[in-house]
This record gives sequence, C-alpha cells and structure tokens, in this order.
Amino acid sequence: MTTSSKNRNRATSRIIKKHNPIKVMCSVAACRLTRFGLRVLHRGGTTLPGRSAMFFDKDILEVVSRGMEIVVVTGTNGKTTTCSMLRNALQEAGIEPLSNISGANLLTGITAEFTASASLTGKPHKRFAIVECDEGALKKVVPLIRPKVIVVTNLFRDQLDRYGEVMHTLEEIRTGIKLVPETTLCLNADCSLTASLAGIDEALPNPVYYYGIEGSAAQGKLNVSENELSDAKYCIKCGNEYSYDYHTYAHLGGYVCPKCGYKRMIPNLQVESIDKMNSQGSDIKVSFNNIDRPSTPNKRSSETKKIHVGLPALYNIYNSIAAIGAFEAAGWKRTSITQSLANISSSFGRMESFNYNNVDIQMILVKNPAGCNQSLTYLSSLDEDYVAVFCLNDKTADGHDISWIWDAEHEKVAQDPHCKFIYISGTRAGDMSIRLKYAGASTQRLIIIEDNKELLEKMTSHSLPVYVLPNYTSMLSLRAVVGAATGKKEFWKDQK
Repeated sequence: MTTSSKNRNRATSRIIKKHNPIKVMCSVAACRLTRFGLRVLHRGGTTLPGRSAMFFDKDILEVVSRGMEIVVVTGTNGKTTTCSMLRNALQEAGIEPLSNISGANLLTGITAEFTASASLTGKPHKRFAIVECDEGALKKVVPLIRPKVIVVTNLFRDQLDRYGEVMHTLEEIRTGIKLVPETTLCLNADCSLTASLAGIDEALPNPVYYYGIEGSAAQGKLNVSENELSDAKYCIKCGNEYSYDYHTYAHLGGYVCPKCGYKRMIPNLQVESIDKMNSQGSDIKVSFNNIDRPSTPNKRSSETKKIHVGLPALYNIYNSIAAIGAFEAAGWKRTSITQSLANISSSFGRMESFNYNNVDIQMILVKNPAGCNQSLTYLSSLDEDYVAVFCLNDKTADGHDISWIWDAEHEKVAQDPHCKFIYISGTRAGDMSIRLKYAGASTQRLIIIEDNKELLEKMTSHSLPVYVLPNYTSMLSLRAVVGAATGKKEFWKDQK
C-alpha cells in the first residue's frame, strides 16, 4: 500500500469515528425526503435539503465526500461554464461525476448534492466530483471535502453589497486555501489578483499550476478601455500602478509593477495563438510547458496542441484553459479534456441557446461590469441585425446594489447600428432604461415589458436573432418561461 493510500485510509477512519452513525443516517434520510418533497411540488429547491441534512450533522459534508477526487472551481466569472467543461470531459470518458449543476454553490447547496447521492450510511457512490463554489463559501466548504484541486478563474468587482470591494473577496478565497495546504492551486496567471494567491509576502505550501494567454495571441484581437482596468489598476504588493505589455480583457494580461517587480508568472499552460474566434466558437493553439514551478522555469516544452472550443467569446477561451489546467493539475488524462471541448454545450443560462417560432435566442448571464463588457463586446462584434434584451433584478441573489451597470459599456450595443430593437425587463427595468438612454439608445428603441410571457412573444416577433443579457434571478424567471415554451427542462428534472 502506498503512503498516500495509507494517509487516505487513516483520514477516512478518523472521519467515520468523528461522526455519529445514527446522525449520519438521519442526515441522509432528511436530505433525500426533503428533495423528494420539493420535486413532487415541482420545485427545484437546493438550500432546504442541505439545511435538513445539516440539522442532524452540521459537518455531514465531510462524511459524504470522503475518499473522492474533487475539483473545486471558484472565482468571480466562469465558474459554471468551467465546471460544465470538466463534467463533460469526464462524461465523455465514461465517468459520471457528482456535480452541483444547479449552481447552488453555497455550503447548503453543495451539502445537499453530496448527501443526496450518498448511501444511507453516508458512503459516497461516486469517485469523482466537480464542484462550483462561491468565493465567500470556500472557507466553509474546502476543509470538509479536501479537494484535489482548487481552480480560481479570476477576480472582479461583484455584488458590492455582499462581498464589498474585490480585495475582501480575495482574502475570503485566501482564507479557504490556507485550510487545505495539500490542495493544488490552478490559477489564472493573467489576473494579478488571482495569481497573488500563490503567496506574495507569505509562501503557501500548496503546489501551483498556472494558465494564461500569451501576449502574441491577444495582439490585434482585443480592445480594452481604461475603464475596464479599475478593478486591479495598482500593484497588490506595493501599490504602484502596473505597466502592461498587453491586455486580454479588463485587468487581465501581461502586467508588471515597475517599482517592486511583481509580474505575470510564466504559465504551465498557455494559449499561444487564437486562430479563429467567432459566434460558433474558437480555434486555439495551446502549449504545455515543462515547468516544475513557474517561478523557477527549467525549460519551455515545444509540445503544442490545436484545440477547438465549441463556445464563443474570449472568456470561454479562458474557461477552457482553466478546465484543461484543472485536468493537468489533478493528474487526469489530458486527451479527455482537450478532445471534449469541441463538443461542449452551453450551461444553464450561460450562452444557452433556444429556438422559438423559428427565432434563435441566446441567453447570456451577466452580473458584474467585467462580464457584462465581454458580453456587450460579443454582441457588437456580430455582423448581423439582432434584438437585444436586458433584464435586471435587485434581489438578494443578485446583490441589491445595481450601480455596476454604469461601469459597463452599454454604449457598445446602444449605439450599434445592427441592434434594431431593445427590450427591458426586471424589477430595475427603469434604471436599465435610463442607463441605455445615457448610452445613446433612442427612446423609440427602448421597450419595457414586465411580463415574461409577453416579453417572449414581443422579442421574437421580428424574425431577428435575439440576445438576452439577464442577471441571475431575472435569468431564472425568464428561462423558466422560454424553457417551457421550447421544451427545455429545468436543471432539477434530470436529477434523482
């Protein structure tokens, strides 16, 4: 028996002894019964089953995840899509992983997924898990599940009333990482905030795997405004303003501090070229570098691979290399992920496509300035006439502070001659209407519709492709209507 196997067995034995078997059985039973009751009522609730399980054993997640190989994905943007890419790769390899596909990424939701799929005694039925985790919940989740890899996609301002400024979010993630020193970190080298998690003033013991996009791949393809850099304009180490060799989007790119020397690390995995990028997806060339630790590179490998990513936009290139990096860091078979990316389909509300009355609809979740800017850039790059739909709520899951819409460059669509009609919906439709008027949209093009069924009929009445940019809860409510009209199931109808 290997040393690692002995350590896993000792850890499993410790966990079993720590938890009362009767409480474990009650937790699993309560979770299953609660979930079953919600399904009977045609509801997809994820929080209540987790709370039911934790009522009997607050750390039941530690039991029902023991011995599993787990990859956790966190960060501001791209969590759901990156998880979908990882899950799809395992499925194509003949492995059905456990995953919180509902997007319930807090402790209760994650607990519900693991507990509902375990045996009555709490034994996991699956060996692999792909877990999307909220940045603020990471410190509660990872000490219980002890993941093999933590992927951090990027860090931007998001839900200011909940997280505060981005530095607070960074520290929340750092706190979680400190609790699992044996976990490998898979970090975006192009994000100065994310990369700093490997340790600036204090060295963390975690192994680190970096991914990113080479400067030559970004040249001539991107246009970054000064406004997009505001999330991380100054050096996290000394406070001096960064210089950039190149940008990809927002503050991501080849940053360097001219004062203290803090700079982008050489990635283990990076995009060498973007050969094609359109509404159907992207063709990229990726290099795998032979580097033990990026801070002390031994040599650059000449190994490169051409990969097709079946989802459009630059941020999905980032999501794809995050997924590849996770596979590499976990020691899983590389070809499983590189081949499967060509077949990846959009996840729930994220670049998800529908067809209603012979009109194509694409739903693109937006929830902060950086992500919204990328979606607006995508729409304004389309060489066709289209209908734009903006849906804005201010419910708790969205964040009550919607002032971020003034930081996103809605001018890209409001002034786009290809954008023929603009529909607006949601509890803060009035605020969005004002923002678009200031962005240059004529009053005649702005139409507010409160009812989602009416919205669906109106936005598809022009025989033009429709692009819907909702935030989280507005996406859920509109998607329920569009999904019902087009025969798409809710996420929970495919779950047991």
